[in-house]
Amino acid sequence: MPLDQTPYIDYDDDKEDEESGNDGMSFLDHLEELRWNLIRSAIAIAIFMVIGFVFHQEVFQMLILPPSKVDFVTYRVLCDIGNAIGIESLCVEKMNFALMSREVSGQFMMALTTAAIVGLVVAFPYIFWEIWRFIKPGLKKEEKYAARGAVFYVTLLFFMGVLFGYYVVAPFAINFLVNFQIDESIINQFDIGSYIGILATLTLACGITFQLPIAIFVLTKIGVVTPLFLRTYRRHSLVVILIVAAVITPSPDAISQILVSIPLYILFEISILVSERVEKAKLAALERQS
Repeated sequence: MPLDQTPYIDYDDDKEDEESGNDGMSFLDHLEELRWNLIRSAIAIAIFMVIGFVFHQEVFQMLILPPSKVDFVTYRVLCDIGNAIGIESLCVEKMNFALMSREVSGQFMMALTTAAIVGLVVAFPYIFWEIWRFIKPGLKKEEKYAARGAVFYVTLLFFMGVLFGYYVVAPFAINFLVNFQIDESIINQFDIGSYIGILATLTLACGITFQLPIAIFVLTKIGVVTPLFLRTYRRHSLVVILIVAAVITPSPDAISQILVSIPLYILFEISILVSERVEKAKLAALERQS
């Protein structure tokens, strides 16, 4: 299914320009169009932000606070894996911290901040669709054909990354950080803003990281990388992935690092396949021209 969600695409550039009204548009006209794209995106974020704020208690109870509790699904699954392979240390028995709000307006501002994050995540498909609408008229017909399905795949990878960050990366990082102690006499009492900041940053960062296949697609199209280059540095990439996993999950056990490394390495292998497909399409186009 095409990413731009259109059942039929006419690749006649002249016809499309006439129909879209972009024929002979000036620079200021393009800026005006971009402004309206941004305004519509901001409205979409605002709508979902309002919904998130109205249901802020449910958002906190179902999404924000669960990773801070020992009965979170990730910790239970990790404990089951540990019991199955005889490594009981994988079980999370306590979360050595307490969340606090140290400012009068602290909880209200955190409700607004969380609602804004929810609005951004939920509205992401529409935001990217608006960006795609602005970019697409300037592409050649071959580029439009090659980029068909962009909205779908970018959205899919983004939400896969968000889920991976929320259920894997963020819980591992939070578990390590809250249970790390210099001395037992020091009590961990964290501001709710700090906790939400770590949770949101890691989750959104994974959503962006999962765009690697899309980035490789673009870089291959413009000739920056090739499948041969990616295969040549496959071992180097594995080392980098392990280092990234070690940073993301600063836990000393290797199981946590492996659980994080596997999806990242799968993304890299998918990126190689994407690059190969783009390269074959480029060679086929050159053969047809010759």
